[in-house]
Amino acid sequence: MEVQVKKESMKSQLWDIIVDVSWAQISQKYFGKSRSWLSQKMNGLDGNGTATEFTEEEKEKLKHALNDLAERIRICSDKL
Repeated sequence: MEVQVKKESMKSQLWDIIVDVSWAQISQKYFGKSRSWLSQKMNGLDGNGTATEFTEEEKEKLKHALNDLAERIRICSDKL
């Protein structure tokens, strides 16, 4: 018997910060892509309704982008 594990979407993994982050800026600055590209990746569906997901390289880029943003926020807060 094969057990299927449901994979959690990137959007649900990032739900806690989803409304507080400018995803358009992250998409442009770190990926060089449009806002809709990142939105499609986050939702798991491309513009044609076909399932899509982040590649391992894209996941690493997103991780770097969020860590960079966190560090920039920390630096700004330290200046207060």
